[in-house]
Amino acid sequence: MNDGIGPHRFGYITVSGPPNSGKSTLVNRLTGSKVSIVSRRPQTTRHRIMGIRTLPGAQIVFVDTPGLHFGQQKNLNRQINRTARASLEGVDLVLFMIDHRGWTPDLKRTLRVVTVQRVPVILLINKVDTLRDKPRLLPLIQESDRLHDFRAIIPLSALKDDLDRTLLPDLIRQLPEGACGFPAEQVSDRGPRFRAAELVREQTFALLGDELPYESAVEVTRFDDKAPDHWEIEMTIWVEREGQKGIVIGKNGQVLKAIGQRARKAMEDQFGVRVRLDLWVKRRQGWGDSMSMLRSLGYTDD
Repeated sequence: MNDGIGPHRFGYITVSGPPNSGKSTLVNRLTGSKVSIVSRRPQTTRHRIMGIRTLPGAQIVFVDTPGLHFGQQKNLNRQINRTARASLEGVDLVLFMIDHRGWTPDLKRTLRVVTVQRVPVILLINKVDTLRDKPRLLPLIQESDRLHDFRAIIPLSALKDDLDRTLLPDLIRQLPEGACGFPAEQVSDRGPRFRAAELVREQTFALLGDELPYESAVEVTRFDDKAPDHWEIEMTIWVEREGQKGIVIGKNGQVLKAIGQRARKAMEDQFGVRVRLDLWVKRRQGWGDSMSMLRSLGYTDD
C-alpha cells in the first residue's frame, strides 16, 4: 500500500458484475464505511454510488453499480441499465465480479458490455470461502483467461478477506498519479437524505426477503435536519398492487413498525443524531413505467 513516500495517486474504480455478486459488500469493505446497502436479494443496488477511500498516498473512488437487467422491459429496468453502463465511462479500472459458480450466457453478455469500454479489467472471483473443493477454481480461472485478457484474476472473499492487505495495494498501483479529488473526510457522493431512504429499503429486504415485491421503492417526503441532534423524517414505501401493501404493513402494522424501528436505529448509528421516522405505504399501479415517478425517486438524471 502507498504509505505516502511515492507519488500520490487518485482514480476511479468501477465495481461491475451481475446482481448479487457481492459488489456492494466489496465497496463497503474497501472504503471502510457503509456507503451501499446490502441484502441477500439480487438487484438490491439501483443507483450509482461512489465510496471514497483516502489514504496517506492515495485517494480511490469506488463506483458501486447496479447489475445489468436482461429480459425486463419496464422503464425502471431500462434506467437502471443506463446507470450501470454510464458507470463504466471515464474510469481508470473496472473490477468485474463473479462467483465460483462460473460463467453463464448472461454473465458473458455483461462482460461484453464492460469490455467494449476498453478500460483495464481485473476479474474478481468472489465467495470462494463457500467453496469446499478449492481445486475447482483452476478450470474457472483457465476459462476466464480465455474469455478476456484480464489485468489480473483474483479469487477472494469480499466478506471475510483482509482486503486492505490482499487487494487494496494492487489497486492503488493501477491508478494514475494525481491529487485528491475529494475532501479527505468525505466517504460518499451521496448525502444523508439518500442514505436514509436506502436504509429503509435495506430493512424491508431484511424483514420481508422474497415476499417483498421487486416493484417497490422508498420516497423521502420530509427530511428536517435543521436541529443539530434531532432529525424528523417521513418516507413513503411505494408498491404496485393493493395486496402488496398488506405484505409490507403486516398484521396490525407489525411489519411496518419493525421496519421503522430497525431503520431508525441504523440511521441514528450512521448519522449520530436522534431520529423520528414516520413511514407510510402507498400503492401506484405501474410506477416502474412512469417516468414522472422515476424522476421523483431519483432514477433519472433529468
